[in-house]
Amino acid sequence: MKLSKKLVGFASLVLLAMALSACPAKNTSVVEAREDKGKPASDFPSAPKAIMETDLQALDGEDFKISDYEGKVVLVNLWATWCGPCIEEMPYFVKLQEKYGDDGFVMIGLNADEESEALVKRFVADQKLNYKIGWSTQEVADEFVNISKMPGIPQSLLINRKGEMTGMFRGGGEQVIAKVLESVEKEMGEKKK
Repeated sequence: MKLSKKLVGFASLVLLAMALSACPAKNTSVVEAREDKGKPASDFPSAPKAIMETDLQALDGEDFKISDYEGKVVLVNLWATWCGPCIEEMPYFVKLQEKYGDDGFVMIGLNADEESEALVKRFVADQKLNYKIGWSTQEVADEFVNISKMPGIPQSLLINRKGEMTGMFRGGGEQVIAKVLESVEKEMGEKKK
């Protein structure tokens, strides 16, 4: 059976899109956290408006913006239910929310796929996630890619109390998780100074 050139071309595009959006392998993880090295925190770049001011919808139906959490340390994570490295880091996010939630830390997980509300609700219950869950918009996902230079998930962005980016964490695995934990600990320690 011969396939038409259009069908083959379409199938090739679909496979390319799937490859670009797939979770990165653990061994391709890259971490970037901004180190202060004696610089004042104001030397960090402000989080982009596309991330801070875009209207997002939470799983509970509430609309919110990341900027609603000004004055708090915010970790924003892009994820999907089918992404193994995303699932691996979620228990650490739960622990961060438990440990620092009352001290001005906000964990936000944004589903980066077009998954149904019912599927996401079931997944959140099964994983016992205790932090804010919502859906990413294309604008927010595009801005993550602009910053990280990586089209896959998971990706996380750490924003300090002044709305400045202090860390971008790309991919999954132990190295990335360790750097996320270290960076959040550092930001939460800044409150005490």
